[in-house]
Parts: sequence; structure tokens; C-alpha cells
Amino acid sequence: MAKKSKRGSGPRPGSNRAERVAARKERQAQATAPLFRPFAGIAAECDLVALRAFVASATAELPLTTPGTNPVRLVTVLPGAGPALVREESGAAVGLVALQTQPEHEEPGAALAAAIRWATESAAGETLSEVDIAEAGALEDVLDPTAALDITVHNDFNWWIEGQDSPAPQITAMIEQANAAIMPTARLAGDFVGAPWWVDAGERAHLRWIRPEPEDDVMAALARVHASGGLTLGEGSRFAGSFRTHGLLVPVFDLDRELHPTEWTGGVETFNNRLNEALASDAELTSDERRSRDGIRARQVTLR
Repeated sequence: MAKKSKRGSGPRPGSNRAERVAARKERQAQATAPLFRPFAGIAAECDLVALRAFVASATAELPLTTPGTNPVRLVTVLPGAGPALVREESGAAVGLVALQTQPEHEEPGAALAAAIRWATESAAGETLSEVDIAEAGALEDVLDPTAALDITVHNDFNWWIEGQDSPAPQITAMIEQANAAIMPTARLAGDFVGAPWWVDAGERAHLRWIRPEPEDDVMAALARVHASGGLTLGEGSRFAGSFRTHGLLVPVFDLDRELHPTEWTGGVETFNNRLNEALASDAELTSDERRSRDGIRARQVTLR
């Protein structure tokens, strides 16, 4: 008896099944695609990722390898979301380079390097509207790869017009709009691996902890800690899940927003020790730990 033809048995374009198959293939492609870490090799990688991914208003003086004519300040975002500008401060030119730009560059590390090079040599009043990465070089060629960032977190965007007596009305309007949307944010200080950032999102606060280790290693360590009942920062906290951004994994905890960010330092230190101990283990995951890993991974999302 001849076999029944399977021609036409696949999902038809536009059908729900076709959409499900396409979505599954996209998830599989994302899961197997190599992770792109644009700031790899830089000691401040985790903080650079935070400033680009979710911190609203912050600045940091950049430790340059070969300082040019102008000092350069890193900022989260500039008016109009451009990549860089140079302005006069106390009679001297200062370059400002942004991590959050529109449109976003496909190679953030190279784009930042190009913006820094431009900002060191341009005159006050000049604005960079588009970066050219053709001759940008590596980020570590312009930025000291061993230095941490001394970050100042701002509660508003008034630094956009610092030193200006009569800012343009459109800039003032931009500041008012941006200030209305800002969320209180703080970088927890301590002897931590990676960069733990506290963010008040309104109904609740979060701790978003960017870790520098390979994603699979962090995921396995989280699974070990969860299986042992230690996936917490203490009373008033709850592990909410994790997300991937810029090639790094970011565990997220929901927090009691009534507590000040510094009140979580002790719990963060304790959890840091637990996770580091779990990361040091090379034992095979137990069945309970594998179930924990699968549950954590099921709630994971990717931002970039």
C-alpha cells in the first residue's frame, strides 16, 4: 500500500501553527546564538552595561589611556539622544559621550570608542550626530581597561544645562519631560562581584545585579543556591527572575521599597558569598538543582 503523501502537511503561511513554529525557531536561534559582549575586557563592563540598559541619569569622568585636548565625561543620555557633544565648563572644553543613543548602534563598544576619540579633540559647541567606527579601534585603546568608574547618579537631568544661563526652551521642555519619568536609582557600594543596582520602579523596588561570569555558569550557580533555599537577599526580598543584556546575565530581586538601598547591603554581601561559592563548584548538578535551573531559565528574557 502506497504511503500517504505529506505534501502540504506543513504549517500554512499566516496560520497560527506557522506563527508558533516561527516563534519557536526564533527562540531556538536566540538560545544558540553566540553572546555578544561589547564591553568585554573592560573592568567597568558591568557598570557600562547598567548605564546603557536601564540607569536613567548618571555621569562618570572617563579614565582615558591617552588623554587628548579635552577631558571626557561618560553620560547615560544626551538631549536628542545623540552620541556626543563638547561644551564649555569654567572656561574649558569638556567632551560628553552617551551610552544611550537613538538609533542604537549595532556595535556599542566601537561606537563608544569612536565617540570618545571625537570628543577629546573637538571644539566647544560642536555636536556629533553620527559615529563612524571605521577607525574607532578597540575600546581599551582609549579607555583604561583596568579602572573602575566613579559614577554619580542624578535624580534629574539638570546637568544637561549645567553652566548655561539661558538654555533653549526646547531643552528646558525636554528636561521637564525626562525628569517626570525618572526612577530613583542607586549603585550599591561594597566588595561585590559585578554591579548590583537598586531601582525604585514605583509599586516595588528591584535589585538588578549584572554578573560578569558566563551565563551558563551563573545560571548553574543560581540553581545550586535556589535548591539549597538561599536564593534571597533576606526578609522583604523575592527572586523575580533574570534577563540577558549585552551578553551578560542579570538576576533580579523584588524588594520592599520602604527600605533604603543601603539597608540591603548586608543581604547582598551574604548572597554574593553564596553565589561565589556555588560558582566555584564543578560538581554535576543534582536532579533538584537541574529542576531549579530549568525553572529559572523558563522565566528568563533577553533585552538586547
